Amino acid sequence: MSRTTIPAVDTATGATAEVYATVRKMAGGKVPNMFAALGHLSPELTTAYLDADTALASAGLSRKDLETIKLLVSAQTGCDYCVAAHNMLGKMAGLSADDVRAIRHMEGTGDAKRDALIRFVLGILRQNGTVPAAAVEDIRAAGYSDAQLLAISYAMAMITFTNTFNRINDTDVDFPAAE
Repeated sequence: MSRTTIPAVDTATGATAEVYATVRKMAGGKVPNMFAALGHLSPELTTAYLDADTALASAGLSRKDLETIKLLVSAQTGCDYCVAAHNMLGKMAGLSADDVRAIRHMEGTGDAKRDALIRFVLGILRQNGTVPAAAVEDIRAAGYSDAQLLAISYAMAMITFTNTFNRINDTDVDFPAAE
């Protein structure tokens, strides 16, 4: 059970109601539990997050790449909420069931470029200090530009935020469980 008590979403007023309306437009009419909690606690931070996510979507990575990063980081941190959400969203972005399973298990998918992304992100997550030059050379050789490296960094930062919040809050998972 979530640790934050959220009033019924339909009773929200003011800035919270406005952010819920934005989330509904983005999420097909629903306010997922994470956004219900975020919007209740801070509509301003939630709006900033939504704006950042919109900017990230146009920063040069494919939806498949973004969902690969978000699912991979979520699996590494053990955020059950984000794993379930990005397992579903990854499939909606075009990743196969085998791909999302492999990513959740922090394994390769058989797609050379995607697997380079997985190795790069896992390397960042598992190693301290400056990323080795060879890792940067490898991700560039796989076809990622410097602008995309920035987008990878930003995607990792954003999902780390939601992973951390959901782990603190123990947000009730309202997405289908990852198989």
